[in-house]
Amino acid sequence: MNFEIKNYHEPALDVSELATLGLGQMAYVKPIESDEVARLFPQAPKLQPGMRLFALLSASGEPILLTDNHDAAVANAWAHDLTMVSLH
Repeated sequence: MNFEIKNYHEPALDVSELATLGLGQMAYVKPIESDEVARLFPQAPKLQPGMRLFALLSASGEPILLTDNHDAAVANAWAHDLTMVSLH
């Protein structure tokens, strides 16, 4: 088998275009520990260490919602017409 590999000198998207891709349209749920909350949600009160929580984040990683229930995070995304995406 022969495969032709093409190298493009210019990226398909520049950094600013990539940063806004899906903004206002896509979101993802990220499981986090309560110890990480202050970094994403600086206005949140101090929480008991070791709690498992779920953050709903925009396509750019901006925090939208913090909850202790995965389904609540997904429902909030749907309520705001955000398409849920999976990160790997």
